[in-house]
Amino acid sequence: MHNKYLSYDEERAPKVRAMFSRLAERYDLVNDVMSFGMHRRWKRQTAALAAESRPRRWLDLCCGTGDIAFLARQAHPAATIVGLDFTLPMLRVARERRRDEAPGVGWIQGDALRLPFADGAFDVITVGYGLRNLADPEAGLAEMRRVLAPRGRAVVLDFGKPSGRVAGALYQAFLYTMMPAVGWIFHGDPQTYLYIPESLKRYPAQRGVLELMRRVGFAEARYEERLLGTMGINIGEAPP
Repeated sequence: MHNKYLSYDEERAPKVRAMFSRLAERYDLVNDVMSFGMHRRWKRQTAALAAESRPRRWLDLCCGTGDIAFLARQAHPAATIVGLDFTLPMLRVARERRRDEAPGVGWIQGDALRLPFADGAFDVITVGYGLRNLADPEAGLAEMRRVLAPRGRAVVLDFGKPSGRVAGALYQAFLYTMMPAVGWIFHGDPQTYLYIPESLKRYPAQRGVLELMRRVGFAEARYEERLLGTMGINIGEAPP
């Protein structure tokens, strides 16, 4: 199935930016609907795994509307928190939310494949549902490794791929039923959320991301699964 927002060439970034620009205003509402609110729990768990190292400098990469950045701020009021995304409408929503939820988060528009930070600039990097959207996930992980300080930690949350046949079949049925429905209802375009299962076809998911993390130099790389493996949380640490 061809999706107009998905490509694997130089058009990948512009198409993804166009899609998320369209989704920004209703992004949080639709996430609640299609995950039955469970995405909030998974993001809290992601932030908690990242915070085990008591970070002073935290980068939330592909931050979207800021969910994990706000969790970081609430848990670590004295830390420097930066949210980076390359879609301005998503960052606008995050800035509007900041007024009510948590001050003191810095918002930057930038490219996850060319981070505008020095080597070793952060103690923690989190990515919530963003790695899958990069044109080159391995290059994105290498950039994360570059800007991560020694003993720093990266935590990546994204859609997973269940290892069980039954769970995998049910998961695919859900994605190809629910995603076009919410795309049509909230945006008048089923392809906006059909992008998710289509983008998963080439995404290496939790087991593949583990191997990519090891390849670019992360130590103690591992992953945890949620909801029968339909969600994966990958954790890697920079060597001392």
